[in-house]
Amino acid sequence: MPTAPVSAKDDKITVIAIAALACILGDVGHEGLGHGVTAWLSGAHRLTVSTVALQSDIETRWISANGTLVNLVFAVVFWLLLLKPERYRPATRFFLVLVMAGNLFAGTGYFFFSGVTNFGDWAAVIHGLEPHWMWRLGLIVLGAASYYVSMLIVGAKLRPFHRTGESSRRLRRLCWTPYLTDGALAGVAGLLNPMGPFFVIASALPSTLGANAGLLSLPSMMRRRGVSEEEQVALIERSPAWIAFAAVASLLFIFVLGRGLTWSR
Repeated sequence: MPTAPVSAKDDKITVIAIAALACILGDVGHEGLGHGVTAWLSGAHRLTVSTVALQSDIETRWISANGTLVNLVFAVVFWLLLLKPERYRPATRFFLVLVMAGNLFAGTGYFFFSGVTNFGDWAAVIHGLEPHWMWRLGLIVLGAASYYVSMLIVGAKLRPFHRTGESSRRLRRLCWTPYLTDGALAGVAGLLNPMGPFFVIASALPSTLGANAGLLSLPSMMRRRGVSEEEQVALIERSPAWIAFAAVASLLFIFVLGRGLTWSR
């Protein structure tokens, strides 16, 4: 595939739009499909789902665990979709990589986060299990090991966006821009959540800035692991469709899901 001149850049607005959509999909999978659907199927009579948490009239280990488990299932699905990446346009391919990365990092990072802080979904999963310190240590070890493996997997899928011998400038833009986009989107939406501002700091930001921290170090890890010109992914061009879709989805994410959606029966 022919490549653009080295001086050319991926379209930043389109990259931001793709990052926003990837962030929204991961969050909806975690809170909505993972926690929300599990609570409803478990017999909850009333529940509220927002961008940062689930409020339900029942609590079970499965409800707590399934947010992360859905993230990991999503990660596998998008990894499978990337087994033949050459059939996708650069923007679509980048979207698939970001969705896989976000779900992998959120899923594996949550083990580590709950083990260290004794807070969040997996702290609820291991609550009451003894010896408690051993369960927390197990989460920390599992989280650290699985997060490192996740970085290797994401790095392998991002490698075609980088050529051997080039600086890591393009990789930095493609990793750091989504990181900042995710943090900004989650933070703004979290401010409107019905559970109060505490959950912006305790849940919204750790689940994005903390979980996606691997994106910050991936460019330096990959700077000597580029690919040939024939394998390199072309530049991401300006796409009004991606931008428009992301704008609508972001507004709904912030002003509808951010405020919380309530169901009762």
